[in-house]
This record gives sequence, structure tokens and C-alpha cells, in this order.
Amino acid sequence: MIAEISQAASQVTAQVPSEVFLTFILLLSIFLGFELINKVPATLHTPLMSGANAISGITLVGAVGLVTAIDDPDLSKWLGAAAVAFASINVVGGYLVTDRMLAMFKKKEG
Repeated sequence: MIAEISQAASQVTAQVPSEVFLTFILLLSIFLGFELINKVPATLHTPLMSGANAISGITLVGAVGLVTAIDDPDLSKWLGAAAVAFASINVVGGYLVTDRMLAMFKKKEG
């Protein structure tokens, strides 16, 4: 049964252009992400933000690796610099938002 499903899936992906397939995956992930985030209670948003910051940190490591991965040195430098800049902005902004959210849960003195 599983072999038949796998064979049918490979036949379908062989017939569909890669742009259409990747667009479908993108739209599906946007829809699932939107639905999942809307169902998360407010008390769980802070741990989720911390996890997202960790993923952005991994993106930053990948961006640094991009600098050495491309043969064209000029293209590599520009893409790497842009990726490092955007990932850094995302990490710093995420930690600032997480810190602000955690401050909301602290008890006020006085």
C-alpha cells in the first residue's frame, strides 16, 4: 500500500512543474502557519518566540556559511552580507520582543 502511494506521488511530481509544486508548498505552509499561530494561547507566545529566535540564529549561521559557498566572490559577498544583516535584525528584534513579553508577566512591586 505504501509503495503504491509512493509510486503515485513520484508520478505526480514528475508531471507537475517545479515552480507550481514549490508555490503549492509555500501557500500550504503559509496557511498552516496562520492557522497554528491563531490557535496558540497568549501564555504560550513567549516560548514560541524563543524558539523562533533560535531558528533565526541557525539562519544566521547558514548566512555566514553562504559567504564561502558560492564561486563568484562578489555575488557571495553581497548575498552573504545581506543574509547576515537580515538574520541579525530578526534575531535582535525577536529577543527584544521576547524580553518585552516576559516583562509583562513580572509582578509589579508596590
